[in-house]
Amino acid sequence: MTRWSKGPRDAPPIEPMMNEDAGRTLNTAIDTAMLLAAGLGTRMRPLTDTVPKPLVKVDGKAMIDYVLDALDASGITRVVVNVHYRADQIEAHIEHRDRPEIVISDERSGLLDSGGGVKKALPHLGDKPFLSLNSDAIWIDGPRPNILRMIDAFDADTMDILLLVASTSYAVGWGNKGDFSMDQHGRLRRPKPGEVTPFAYAGIAILKPELFVDTPDIFSLNLLFNRAIERERLFGLRMEGLWMHVGTPEAVDEASHRMRASVL
Repeated sequence: MTRWSKGPRDAPPIEPMMNEDAGRTLNTAIDTAMLLAAGLGTRMRPLTDTVPKPLVKVDGKAMIDYVLDALDASGITRVVVNVHYRADQIEAHIEHRDRPEIVISDERSGLLDSGGGVKKALPHLGDKPFLSLNSDAIWIDGPRPNILRMIDAFDADTMDILLLVASTSYAVGWGNKGDFSMDQHGRLRRPKPGEVTPFAYAGIAILKPELFVDTPDIFSLNLLFNRAIERERLFGLRMEGLWMHVGTPEAVDEASHRMRASVL
């Protein structure tokens, strides 16, 4: 792995917050994230013939910068970024960022899928819960940043995993059925055969390092999601704002339009 450290942040550390109703300490000390940026971006062709998908621009700004800026604004001080396809371009692009501190997890020798990529990076993610984010999902926040809402909502005593989920009715670039249904307590389950479910995984999760015990070297994070469902410990938080799944050239155009409209 290659490491770039750009020095201390100006922002003060986040202190734990008490939830008086639940009588527990919320895990606002989460300060580390994994950014999945190693994919081939085949559905994004021809845009990805010459650049990796995380560097495709939406309204003039690389997608990876939308995510890194959101993490920085939410107090995340350390981000591990995995690279594979056109890895040199991603490294050169993020080398010039002042913050957050970025660590490169090199997968040039072979793709490990989402779960395997996180597992390889665990030595750099620490021993406490951390964020995992997709690099092809960007969003416009509502009244409060969704990353901070997730950190506040995560309860390590009752949750193995917390996912940010978005309504499929309003998502940009999402042409598939929903991934999950959610009960009144926030627990998630997979759709039954023939069932239409209202929520899509929005590409942001809070994970625990111990979940990766007894996992293969190459696997999807869906394996961990399904294990957590079996234990009734997979939870969801409905996002506030607009989620954009930018996986095709058409979605790039629509997301760019939405971004421009949001600042008018």
